[in-house]
Amino acid sequence: MKLTKNLYVVGGGRFGFGLSGELDCHVFVLDGGSELALIDPGLGLNDDFETILQNIRDDGLDTRRIRKLILTHYHCDHIGAAAEAAGRLDVEVFASTLAAPVIRNADEKAVALDVAKAAGFYPQDFHLPPCPVHREIHEGDVLEVGDLRLQAYDTPGHCDGHLSFTMTGGDRNYLLGADLVFWGGKILLQNIHDCRIDAYAGSVFKVADLDFDALVPGHLQISLRFGKQHVTRAADAFRQLGVPANLV
Repeated sequence: MKLTKNLYVVGGGRFGFGLSGELDCHVFVLDGGSELALIDPGLGLNDDFETILQNIRDDGLDTRRIRKLILTHYHCDHIGAAAEAAGRLDVEVFASTLAAPVIRNADEKAVALDVAKAAGFYPQDFHLPPCPVHREIHEGDVLEVGDLRLQAYDTPGHCDGHLSFTMTGGDRNYLLGADLVFWGGKILLQNIHDCRIDAYAGSVFKVADLDFDALVPGHLQISLRFGKQHVTRAADAFRQLGVPANLV
């Protein structure tokens, strides 16, 4: 589904647009002209990733032009299909320096898969496949996708190794925020080992100082204009020594 000339949403489940598997995060394609990038390929149950590929084709895009697979963080609804995507596409895989070894080794304890299964979020028979990571991303690194420039920011709090990106060079300035901040200034705190309020606040303060108009989160509503007001709302709540409203 084309949102702008540079941004397509091609997957997502019950916390999205129902384009693919019910547990998938938003799955995005970035169109930089000379090449495409895939952001977070979803959980990858059954034939869900094939559905995502078909959505890309239905949008008139050639999957052979996808040269980068960018993983924002290591939660399974974002990376479960990464191994399949890396095997089916001619891509270089990117993740943060902290997330990369977890993804390569399919460390289910580190990604809190055991806790999520106990809570009934994922099927008991789901296991995270290991996926190669070709390039580890540090804060300040710039990834080029054709004419687009993605600058990386470390934004822990929702989990360790979480990345957000500003995207420039296209029709507007974007914040690709993954699971950091959502519409209405909400956040996503979970009862898992690496979710921390103090780190979360620092990450929100960091991105609140950035220049962007579109807020593109990993779930729920997408704001193509006036997106910064949602981040500002979350930052204001943290500055008052409180906690922004939580999604769950």
